[in-house]
Amino acid sequence: MNARLHSRDRVLTRCGLEDDQVVIEEARRLVENLPMKILVIEDEVRLAEYLRKGLSESGYVVDLAHDGIDGLHLAVEGTYDLIVLDVMLPGRDGFEVLAELRRQRRTPVLMLTARDAVEDKVKGLTGGADDYLVKPFSFSELSARVQALLRRGGGDREGQLPTSLRLADLEVDLARRKATRAGKRLELTPKEFNLLVLLLRRRGEVLSRTVMAEQVWDINFDSDTNVVEVAVRRLRAKLDEPFEFKLIHTVRGMGYVMEERQE
Repeated sequence: MNARLHSRDRVLTRCGLEDDQVVIEEARRLVENLPMKILVIEDEVRLAEYLRKGLSESGYVVDLAHDGIDGLHLAVEGTYDLIVLDVMLPGRDGFEVLAELRRQRRTPVLMLTARDAVEDKVKGLTGGADDYLVKPFSFSELSARVQALLRRGGGDREGQLPTSLRLADLEVDLARRKATRAGKRLELTPKEFNLLVLLLRRRGEVLSRTVMAEQVWDINFDSDTNVVEVAVRRLRAKLDEPFEFKLIHTVRGMGYVMEERQE
């Protein structure tokens, strides 16, 4: 119970925005191309953590809610690209959450249920769900459905995201989450890829460790943590060291910047 309330308080602090602030947040994330955010509303704690871990490793920022009341609050007040919604929830069931959500938001919804009756699927889909997945399921199937819904779009963001980013001989395919330099594939972890995208989207701008920690790891920066330095070092080893000129530069006492410089 305490863990659930702590998680809720942490998320509400970040997402409890007024309507105009929500619009500003959506615009900021669109411009900066920050990692996709997913809300998982699932009362089975082990399954919820399993989904959080798997989706996080795939490069998404994931928030959790373990009942329909908390889940609906986050879904309405927060800014998410996709919601994974269980049907059997305490407080308010998934159908109620979906109905109330659809009165206010267009966020894509993937419903989960242990019930495979046709009438339940019809009720969910006609009620506004975008897809339906019956338990038990494999994570690879859920991941494929998540990707399909995100490609389809139709959520709370307006407009279309760019499909690729380029700087010098570096090219990043956002849809396929693939990066190449001078035609050579860069084998990046999900966090390294997200870090690269952030630097590339804000090329020429010096980014502090605080900003990078918040936007890539979704954490409040702790001065005793060297997660940013470690990640930048590993990214440089793949992005810069094998090539003649460098793209990531350190600005002493300030942070890092990505830009093409004439050495």
